Amino acid sequence: MKKIWILVVLFLLNGCLGMPQNMTPVKNFDVNRYVGTWYEIARLDHSFERGLTQVTAQYALRDDGGVNVINRGFSPKSDEWKEADGKAYFVGATDEGYLKVSFFGPFYGSYVIFDLLPEKVSQQDYQYAFVSGPDLSYLWLLSRTPTVPSAVLTDFIAQSKALGFDTRELIMVEQGK
Repeated sequence: MKKIWILVVLFLLNGCLGMPQNMTPVKNFDVNRYVGTWYEIARLDHSFERGLTQVTAQYALRDDGGVNVINRGFSPKSDEWKEADGKAYFVGATDEGYLKVSFFGPFYGSYVIFDLLPEKVSQQDYQYAFVSGPDLSYLWLLSRTPTVPSAVLTDFIAQSKALGFDTRELIMVEQGK
């Protein structure tokens, strides 16, 4: 019986490390071009971000090969900033945009980067990232700036819809004035 509980716990701890069907993480990923500040432009709603505006994510390299994550957003309802500190690690190869992220101890969830722009300019930081979680209920459009050109948003919606996301439920995140 003890072995069954250990297997159940291991399954639960790793159960959120999948990705949506037909999704492929970006290849030739360079974490050094990814670190820094990102603005959340669009997302699917979740309780941990519900009602938040001016959402940003700050990524920095860790000494152990991982990435520090600080997510921050403003709650107009409570008139206060909310912040969550986490850490991320590569699930496989370090040149693949597939990481696991944790904000709560030993529990990790998938962080799958399925497109980056510009991808081919080797010396420039990535400007836009299309990110998913373990299933079709987690989706984000991130940008280095608080706004994006309409072509980027259109591309994000088209790619996301083709992968099966319900893009009608996207929330456009207010980034302030």
